[in-house]
Amino acid sequence: MPAMIHFRFVSNSLLALAIAATGMLPGTSWGERGPAPRPPAIGSESPVEARVIVKYKAESTLMRSLSARPDGSMRPQHAATLSQRLRLPLEDGRVLGRRTQGLRATGMSSATLAAQLSAMPDVEWAVVDQRRRISALTNDPLLADNQPTATPLVGQWYLRAPVGVAVSSINAVGAWDLTPGSSAITVAILDTGVLSSHPDLAGKLHPGYDFVHDPVTANDGDGRDADPSDPGDWTTVGECGLGEKAANSSWHGTQVAGLIGAATDNGIGVASVGRNIMLLPVRVLGRCGGFDSDIIAAMRWSAGLSSDVGFGTTQTIVNTHPARVINLSLGAVGACPASYRDVVAELKAASVTVVAAAGNQNGVAVNSPANCAGVIAVAGLRHVGTKVGYSSIGPEVAISAPAGNCVNTSGTCLYPLVTTTNAGTTTPGANIFSDGGANASLGTSFSSPLVAGTAGLMLSLNPSLTPAGIKAALQSSARPFPTTGGEVNAPTCRAPDGVDQIECYCTTSTCGAGMLNTLGAVARAFDPTVSIVASTASTTAGSAVALDGSATVAYGGRSIASYQWSIIAGASLASFSGPTNGASATLVTSAAGTVTVRLSVSDSTGVVAVDSTSIGIAPAPVVQPPAASGGGGGGAPGRGWALAGLAMLAAALWSRRKERDSRQPGV
Repeated sequence: MPAMIHFRFVSNSLLALAIAATGMLPGTSWGERGPAPRPPAIGSESPVEARVIVKYKAESTLMRSLSARPDGSMRPQHAATLSQRLRLPLEDGRVLGRRTQGLRATGMSSATLAAQLSAMPDVEWAVVDQRRRISALTNDPLLADNQPTATPLVGQWYLRAPVGVAVSSINAVGAWDLTPGSSAITVAILDTGVLSSHPDLAGKLHPGYDFVHDPVTANDGDGRDADPSDPGDWTTVGECGLGEKAANSSWHGTQVAGLIGAATDNGIGVASVGRNIMLLPVRVLGRCGGFDSDIIAAMRWSAGLSSDVGFGTTQTIVNTHPARVINLSLGAVGACPASYRDVVAELKAASVTVVAAAGNQNGVAVNSPANCAGVIAVAGLRHVGTKVGYSSIGPEVAISAPAGNCVNTSGTCLYPLVTTTNAGTTTPGANIFSDGGANASLGTSFSSPLVAGTAGLMLSLNPSLTPAGIKAALQSSARPFPTTGGEVNAPTCRAPDGVDQIECYCTTSTCGAGMLNTLGAVARAFDPTVSIVASTASTTAGSAVALDGSATVAYGGRSIASYQWSIIAGASLASFSGPTNGASATLVTSAAGTVTVRLSVSDSTGVVAVDSTSIGIAPAPVVQPPAASGGGGGGAPGRGWALAGLAMLAAALWSRRKERDSRQPGV
């Protein structure tokens, strides 16, 4: 029987889901409920249409040439001259002063042209002619701070720029100046289903599918069908495990959907990270969770890798809107199974990014499938940037994001995540928004969608991005974890050891590369994606390892301009043989240990990206000489064999002499 992903109870016979929408977690500190002004606009630029403003030096040859004009004109219009020097077709733009003008070109980015002009001796400076936009929040009423009546009073604090005590805010608002998201990008939500009737999800949902095959689990009267809406996942006492309490319907998938892609700037409710990106609702969880077989089948269908939606019989439904990102706000304790390893590898090869919640097990190990190689695992933060009490942690975490917390108060929750939900206790009721009361949204279930939505924005700007490129940009742009601001005596997070750890200060080995920075990640959407392929991950001392970086990718019409290999750890154990400034290199090992190699590349605009890989080196085998013969003494190696040979030779000579003597005549 396949494993069942379960999201309310941990028992000896069932695996527990790493998320729940509301309620107290056992072992959390008192009151820490767990799951049971806009910055200046930053202009974006086209990668193939350059617009630059340039100022020439006062005594430059270009400016002196103007004084020789017979009409006395001093208007700086030097496109023709600069075109010859740079061998680029340039066009004069607006004159902006006695020595300043605009220039335009095609076939390159503005940053590339500005860099080339800046290097010329006649140029004082050259900058990108950026596009500026109005600076204003969207009109979603729950986004702003200082809410007049709604709770929490801070509104959607986590989407705004970090300010005051809200250290972990992701600045999605700033990222919208680079891109508001594209409806051509789809994020799949594999969850309890989504209520399409919610007004803040209107027009945001592609046709999805219900993969829950078991009618009892499905709670909708049948098995798999084309209706991915959530009928409710309420349970009775003991239904999902011995002693488990009854629970109301969570509307979990609808909450996740609102965080990733609720309709934004529509004057209703909330804004979402992904803003204009589209959502694919795929139902895989019902009463007491869902089975791996349903989830894995849904993952493949969501990505467009399969049209088979049957269970035991072939039934074909083509997914007309394959997802580029899959969000898994679900999980269970334990190591990554082979079934998930294979499907994640298949999705990665198809350029589909998988984002998953780390889990809500009070600081113990990351849940599966978040702990699978190739998955972007997301841990949860409090508003001040410390690990939220209930979040799981570990070396598998790629990055951390706000998860919602209540600041240890027994009253209104001060820092939950506000999103779309429903008021029904069992079946759907009124469509509402989560708040700081009984409907607070808390959990790493809601950290993961913030990262998935950010990935959707990145792909909106650069659809060529690979899962590796998305992860690299998320991690390289992440803001460092704070070391102050938490509760008194909060410790540093330690490696998971099976013992609960509540609030603690994150490290890069426990909570990922840092705090999610949506603006920074989206700004890196055109950074190169570095690829290092080693001929082996482990070798013996004295062996050579071939390193290949030729799969490194540049985007937006750019090209890779340079490569540089270096050893950043274990330099005494190995060295390079041959050049280190090409797409490939050869590493020669000399001693046992671990050596880490870095590849740094720059593209044609000067943007630098790096990646590294580690290689284990075992000691070289020792060649043993032949063993000496037994019997007294010892002596030099091989001496016994030499003596034995002499004895045999003497015996042979003696035998031949006796034979000869026997043939002599007697005396």
